[in-house]
Amino acid sequence: MTQTKQGPSGTPERRGPVERRAPAAVPAPAAQQQPGTGDGQDAAVILDRARASVDPELRRALDLLPGPMRKVALYHFGWEHADGTPAAGSAGKAIRPALVLAAAQALGEERPTALRAAAAVELVHNFTLLHDDVMDRDTTRRHRATAWTVFGVPDAILAGDSLHALAQRLLADDPHPAAGPAAARLADCVVELCAGQQADTAMERRGPDEVTLEACLAMAEAKTGALLGCACAIGGLYAGAHEDDVDALDAFGREAGLAFQLIDDVIGIWGDPHRTGKPAGADLIARKKSLPVVAALASGTPAAEELAELYAVPFREGELERTALAVERAGGRDWAQVQAADRMARAIQGLSRAVPDPAAAGGLLALAEFVTRRSN
Repeated sequence: MTQTKQGPSGTPERRGPVERRAPAAVPAPAAQQQPGTGDGQDAAVILDRARASVDPELRRALDLLPGPMRKVALYHFGWEHADGTPAAGSAGKAIRPALVLAAAQALGEERPTALRAAAAVELVHNFTLLHDDVMDRDTTRRHRATAWTVFGVPDAILAGDSLHALAQRLLADDPHPAAGPAAARLADCVVELCAGQQADTAMERRGPDEVTLEACLAMAEAKTGALLGCACAIGGLYAGAHEDDVDALDAFGREAGLAFQLIDDVIGIWGDPHRTGKPAGADLIARKKSLPVVAALASGTPAAEELAELYAVPFREGELERTALAVERAGGRDWAQVQAADRMARAIQGLSRAVPDPAAAGGLLALAEFVTRRSN
């Protein structure tokens, strides 16, 4: 087993032996922590408040949908069972709407004027989840069967389309002066999300030696970082922020989003299925070229060669542990964890340009720290 450090090109370099670790989140180094970041409990409180504030807006929006699509959407959010009876499932962590509200508050907007915008961002996020599950053929999300496996592919796709339309409708009906610019920014973000998803699916058709780490990082920024950045930017718009500050908030969210994706990819390989709600090693079984995998393939180590051979053929029963070990031995896991901490540091540095007062930025900092400390 090998220990790695980041080389000049950003890919892992081989070092001496290291003991294998259990799955863990990535703590931000003490030097990166700022006053007011809070701890995990602070982030949990922020997320719970965001969920409680935004859910009524979401439910009102879903009530506008025709019956069949409303049924799929309510199931996807965890609020109904497949037969339409009430359920008490999870609608997700509400990270993106929480970022909208926290960004607005950080820039002095104490009134809940951005609730519709926060709901719109969450609708877009869930539109992408419904479509991603279809394209990736994922069968489990939030500890239950995915919508397409229950209602079929056409209904899941159409329900996702309807959520996207609802997001724009919420902003179109919002009398706030920032609603128009927010709608334009969100529309641009959706185009970027689609481009990122297209790049992701194109990568899956390529061989293990045909995907670069640079291209993989760009894809991850488009797929994950773009919407987190957009959420922060929209919060800034609703607070009346200057364009430079709005752009700085966008950059903060993008870096935090990359950190989020790096940790999500680590969890996709080594996460506990009882906590993630997904099968162990699902990304490896699907032969996904996630960030740790691509970093491992680029390491030039014997383990990278072994991993390339494994990835060159469909998954075979009994090879999951061997594949995960090859990624780890080639340095993919260590690289992803180091990169996540680095992106967190960049996010905090960027945020200080828009919100110099750490106390005012406390909510955003707590949320950014949360996404890189999570382990499920």
